[in-house]
Amino acid sequence: MKMKFRNTIAGLASVIAVALTAGHAYAQEVLKWAHVFEVTEPFHTESVWAAEEITKRTNGRYKIDVYPASQLGKESDLDQGLTLGTVDIVILTAGLPARQYPPIGVTYYPFIFRDADHLLAYMKSDTYARLAKGYAEKVGHQIVATTYYGTRHTTSNSPITKCSDLKGVKMRVPNIPAYLAMPQACGANTSPIAFAEVYLALQNGTVDAQENPLTAIEAKKFFEVQKNISLTGHIVDQLNTVISKSRWASLSDEDKAVFTEVMREAAERASAKIATREKELLQVFKDKGLTITEVDKADFEKTVLENVPFEKFGYEKSDWEAIKAIQ
Repeated sequence: MKMKFRNTIAGLASVIAVALTAGHAYAQEVLKWAHVFEVTEPFHTESVWAAEEITKRTNGRYKIDVYPASQLGKESDLDQGLTLGTVDIVILTAGLPARQYPPIGVTYYPFIFRDADHLLAYMKSDTYARLAKGYAEKVGHQIVATTYYGTRHTTSNSPITKCSDLKGVKMRVPNIPAYLAMPQACGANTSPIAFAEVYLALQNGTVDAQENPLTAIEAKKFFEVQKNISLTGHIVDQLNTVISKSRWASLSDEDKAVFTEVMREAAERASAKIATREKELLQVFKDKGLTITEVDKADFEKTVLENVPFEKFGYEKSDWEAIKAIQ
């Protein structure tokens, strides 16, 4: 009798264990995190770290699969995917949120930031918090972290030293207003080719120039098809980590805090790696035989302000002034 009782208890324990395991497996939610960057870039490696860290810190309640290198579509597809529900988390260049909430676009207007340190200081400012809140209230999606993407420079078939050197040059630029400001002010013929297709466009002569941070020039191997880098430094750029409205609403306050904390840690880690790598790359490119050209940045900035002023895009002067004043 005792043996039968023990067997019954053991059997019940086994059933309960299986049920708990099944319940845990059922409760785990699988999220999609997508971006357009290469697997070697910090934006990807730190996303993978963050995904694993969130799983740990939520006791396995979430499993996040990261999809790099435009696997789930180009940036505009990912931006739309937040609303359609095809992705939960994305990394977007600053211009995408600005399409739906124009005031936030002031942060990537040419020459608003002096350097990476200025951008990083802005990320801790009241202006940053207010603009991110404005985007959330207007669109619903949540900007939880911002990463230093790098300072954008120009690669071309011929050296560029002043703004007018770009007149008539066929130049790939993302179809985002503030990214277009400098090339259009200087008279370039701009083309909005998808990021994944830029290498081929440069190689076959569809365009003669493009602009991106040094780290992107390295990751996408643009140095193989362009031998001139002009240090225009026209935009100190950023990436936003954005969680969809529906996913954010589904998170408890506790989980929102975990997601935010981890994603900001990942952004800080990636920003530091990018800043360090940028300092190394000029010599790397020189060693590869590329020509590095300093430009007349004052000429570029003056031409942009005169021909494509920030007010044209609906940016608030008070935001522009507040950001410029950050030390």
